[in-house]
Amino acid sequence: MRRAACALMMTLCLMLSGCGGQATDEVDQLTLDIRGEYLALDRVTAQMEVGADYGRRVYAYTMELDWQREGDTTVTVTAPEMVAGITARISAGETFLEYDGVSLETGPLDESGLSPVGAGVFLMKAATEGFIAESGFDILEERECLRLLCRDPEGAPGEGTECTLWFDKDTHDLLRGEISTDGQRVIECTFTSFVRVETTGEGT
Repeated sequence: MRRAACALMMTLCLMLSGCGGQATDEVDQLTLDIRGEYLALDRVTAQMEVGADYGRRVYAYTMELDWQREGDTTVTVTAPEMVAGITARISAGETFLEYDGVSLETGPLDESGLSPVGAGVFLMKAATEGFIAESGFDILEERECLRLLCRDPEGAPGEGTECTLWFDKDTHDLLRGEISTDGQRVIECTFTSFVRVETTGEGT
């Protein structure tokens, strides 16, 4: 894990090097700081408003995420009422979802099988190890943020699956995430609460 973390940080440093200007330097430094913090995370608990757009069908959910780097990650649906209480468990090293009782199945959004219930896990993976193709400052609901765009390093812009993340500039909490497929936004997540626990065992 430590070797992987170091490799990711070195890759990010090389990608950000060679850019001039004070504003660019600030963006680059904050990007490195946030990536380092998220690499050190042990656990995140969060509440999310999740929207999924299938073109002719649009779904909205409220979910609770308990993400753990080691061990099981759980996602509990709290709204709408008809599916409230359904819990998905994602085991470390596994790619399938197990549901308690009923299955929350709205169909995959793309060939990777991404679904709304797995969106929080997808965003955390992007935050901790995704290839950062673009970074810059942005304003999100009057809050100054760092915006990161993650995608396949071998892919072209607007092709395949891309993930955009917004972090609070001061607290570094993840505020919002969007997932797009071939340039079309298919999932958007707004975090109404976000609590980070680092490997030191202290919450932030």
